[in-house]
Amino acid sequence: MLQINRQTDYAIRVVLALAKYPQRTRLASAVIQREMMIPKAFMARIVAQLAASGLVQTFAGRDGGLELPCPASEITIKDVVEAFEGPILLSECMQARGEDDCPFRADCPVRSKWGRVQAAMLREMASVTFDDLAMEALSTPLVVPA
Repeated sequence: MLQINRQTDYAIRVVLALAKYPQRTRLASAVIQREMMIPKAFMARIVAQLAASGLVQTFAGRDGGLELPCPASEITIKDVVEAFEGPILLSECMQARGEDDCPFRADCPVRSKWGRVQAAMLREMASVTFDDLAMEALSTPLVVPA
């Protein structure tokens, strides 16, 4: 099955939580954790990886927290997925390696189709910004289980 891992899903939620506020709004990680229903055990690792990838800025202290380093319109789902999952490849044969990896590489009709599907998926992921997601989230009421 092709799917993102749970940590990536939580990372998307963290960025979305920040994107729902005006730029330079700083939120405590505990607030984001509660709002986005992220288990406490995951939060520190997710924030550290988002910060290392340059997708959030962290601030220590009483007025500390997290904020986006740039407008939400400049951050895409692809950015977050690649920060947590690495390069997105539908098949191992899509990796840039030597010609000896696959005896069918030069004439493979499947590889060319994988390439088209992969390019379409990457293009779609790169077209979805967190500004788009935040606008949609703000217009749709969130139902939180009691």
